[in-house]
Amino acid sequence: MKKCGFVSLVGRPNVGKSTLLNNLLGIKLAITSNKAGTTRNVIEGIYNDEESQIIFVDTPGIHKPTHKLGKLLNKKAYQNTEGVDLILFLVDAEKGIGKGDHFILEKIKKESAPIFLLLNKIDKLEKEKLLKIIMDAKDLYDFKEIIPISASTGENKDALLKCIKKYLPSQEQIYDEEELTNVSTRFIMGEIVREKVLRLTKEEIPHAVTCYVEHYEETEKMVKIHVLIVVDRDNLKKILIGKNGSMLKEIGTQARYDMEEFLGKKVYIETYVKTLKNWRDEEKYFSELGLKEDE
Repeated sequence: MKKCGFVSLVGRPNVGKSTLLNNLLGIKLAITSNKAGTTRNVIEGIYNDEESQIIFVDTPGIHKPTHKLGKLLNKKAYQNTEGVDLILFLVDAEKGIGKGDHFILEKIKKESAPIFLLLNKIDKLEKEKLLKIIMDAKDLYDFKEIIPISASTGENKDALLKCIKKYLPSQEQIYDEEELTNVSTRFIMGEIVREKVLRLTKEEIPHAVTCYVEHYEETEKMVKIHVLIVVDRDNLKKILIGKNGSMLKEIGTQARYDMEEFLGKKVYIETYVKTLKNWRDEEKYFSELGLKEDE
């Protein structure tokens, strides 16, 4: 019988949770950018090998909320540390363990699941500083494991997987082996476009931009995808379109590359931009995030 269970990835924004998930799975499932709030939905990534099935739960980065969306995302993250078999608490070792990390630790240590501390971005850190952070971390909490990693390079990935398996129960696998995630392909395609929007526009476009796949048609050799990008102000729409449509074209070009790699087929993509006034008050906005306004 395999080792099988749920493992939640928790931490502040931009500590590398989605990057680690992608590296562990060997596919680009979760989008990444340097903007807080990039991960807005709870995504399960399913890892399989001969001896285990690990369901990794990638959660939104926990942060001090400045608006309603931030509060909802925090709630989502906390909810997905309940009832899991193991919690991976990621910290940016380059920046050290800060107040925000202490705040998260106080929340998650109330859960019954064992907690690993993952010190990420060790590829950017001197050994002496890393050793000091490890020593300081031992005084914070009785972590079951403290593991230095690099989510981007994959350093210590195998050691992490080996440790995770030791803490999972032996039971029947939960998902079929060919399943990769709990979210739809259409959702992943929309997220790929949103990633390109966030990366190409830098600070000009707020992280709350949303992308809807309005049309998805797959044949044996090609996939046709139409994606609607929704913003709440006309000036943001102009930025996304760019001069003579240059920005929108670049977003589509970069998204198509990732889509083709994920789907293994040629992709024809069309992107559109729409302004939705009072967007944050729209029921559709929250439902697309898998959230309810009254939560």
